[in-house]
Amino acid sequence: MASLVNQPGLTKAGSDPVDVDELPPSRKPPSIPRQLLSNRLSQTGFIILTLFALIALLAPVLAPPLPRARDPMKIPRDGFGNVPEPPGTKWERNPPPLPFWWEPLTGLDHWTHPFGVASGGWDIYYGVIWGTRTAFVAGIVITLFTVVIGVSLGTLSAFYGGKVDLVVQRITEVFMAFPFLVAAMTAATLLQPLIGGRAGIGSGGLLTATIAIIIFGWMGYSRLIRGDILSVRERDYVMAARAVGARDRNIMIKHIIPNAIFPTLILASLNIGTYVTTFAALSFLGLGAEQGFADWGQLISFARNWITTLDQYWYIVFFPSLALVLFVLAWNLVGDAVRDVMDPRSRKTR
Repeated sequence: MASLVNQPGLTKAGSDPVDVDELPPSRKPPSIPRQLLSNRLSQTGFIILTLFALIALLAPVLAPPLPRARDPMKIPRDGFGNVPEPPGTKWERNPPPLPFWWEPLTGLDHWTHPFGVASGGWDIYYGVIWGTRTAFVAGIVITLFTVVIGVSLGTLSAFYGGKVDLVVQRITEVFMAFPFLVAAMTAATLLQPLIGGRAGIGSGGLLTATIAIIIFGWMGYSRLIRGDILSVRERDYVMAARAVGARDRNIMIKHIIPNAIFPTLILASLNIGTYVTTFAALSFLGLGAEQGFADWGQLISFARNWITTLDQYWYIVFFPSLALVLFVLAWNLVGDAVRDVMDPRSRKTR
């Protein structure tokens, strides 16, 4: 059966989607994955994300946890000193096991701190390596839930209209009235005593920060897809589906959402980096990951007492900040490429 797809660049604004299978081979657009892989922006972004994914998968090899550690995401400590130590400092107390690659690569038979030691004895290298897992979980989970909530509410609002649309939009406006970061901070503060103690070691702060960002992160998707569905629902193929007695659920899932979801996916791909940055900001403020949990925002927070002497203790901020910047940059590059592929008109305005 021929498929009706609203391919970017093949239809004019407000027109019905074309039958791609009926186009000659010379006019058929390349698939979206192929376009993404041929885009220089996405190639750079995918390379960086692949490196981070490998670091996350190989974390036990790159930074072995302590043999009796209850939670490998907990950063091991070299004592409890208050003064940071520079990169290359020898690990004095309770060092983790040496990985197989350490001695051939460094020529040392003992473990050191490659990125230095933060205030409190926390190993920065371990936190950066294992913090990659936290960044992936936070970015992907938050994006997934915010998109699902926003798309569901926006679809119901636009499809049924009337009182349903009125109620959903008023709720959306109430949530949008709050500044995003301030609202997430307030929600995390309120959720911490309710959830933090029940979620287990280290995961309490992650769960509260994640839920707080989700609560105030879905409205943009709801508004965006609502506007697209208001246009899509009046097209001929939707009217035909209604005429033959198709159920509302089938019409929304099979005909409306697939042809209205592209702008929402573009926005979601651009927002992943924003969510990771917001999560790191909550951890920096003490509202995200618990102290000592492998998270880049948590590592940066260890430098708060040394801001005036960062010329000497630069490594406390440099390594976790570099990881955060590269991770967010990679998602932004991929998001820009997704926008260019799904909306070629955006390239003409640059």
